[in-house]
Amino acid sequence: MSARGEDAASDAELLVAMRADPARALGALYDRYARVVYGLAHTMLANATEAEDLTQDVFLALCNENRWDPARGSLAAYLVIMTRSRAIDRLRVRGRTQRLFDPTDEAVTQAVSRSAPAEEVSVQQCGVRVREAVAQLPDDQRRVLELAYYTGLSQAEIADETGLPLGTVKTWTRKGLLALRARLGDLLR
Repeated sequence: MSARGEDAASDAELLVAMRADPARALGALYDRYARVVYGLAHTMLANATEAEDLTQDVFLALCNENRWDPARGSLAAYLVIMTRSRAIDRLRVRGRTQRLFDPTDEAVTQAVSRSAPAEEVSVQQCGVRVREAVAQLPDDQRRVLELAYYTGLSQAEIADETGLPLGTVKTWTRKGLLALRARLGDLLR
């Protein structure tokens, strides 16, 4: 298969091909998404060596325990979520608490939307809807969700930082997530 043919292979086709020829298929996916994964990892971890290790971990996980479901979103979005989650885990282990993303930052949206223009518009529209839904939450629910998802704090850390009882933080988090699910349920299908 020519280089042009490899470029034309869809993400789903490459993941199926990974069973027969893992090196070639993973290489093509790595070439396609490594910059996105590494860039996000480096931004979050602020350490080139850790970002390289995390990038390797993400692609090995994709090869060994692939759980991507094309019906739920693009492979790029899946890799961004996996990278973000694993970077937060590393930051927690490291004991650092820092602001990871500005909720209005378009960096993640741009990283995910390297594909078709229609998909790019869709990702941007989803981002706008999510930001609007978060803005409509009561202040207490919005605050705990922002601390959890934008700074990577655990519920116990949120309770310590805000001086709220842990049970209150858990209740507000659950109510906020349920309200977001009710408002954004059509995006989850």
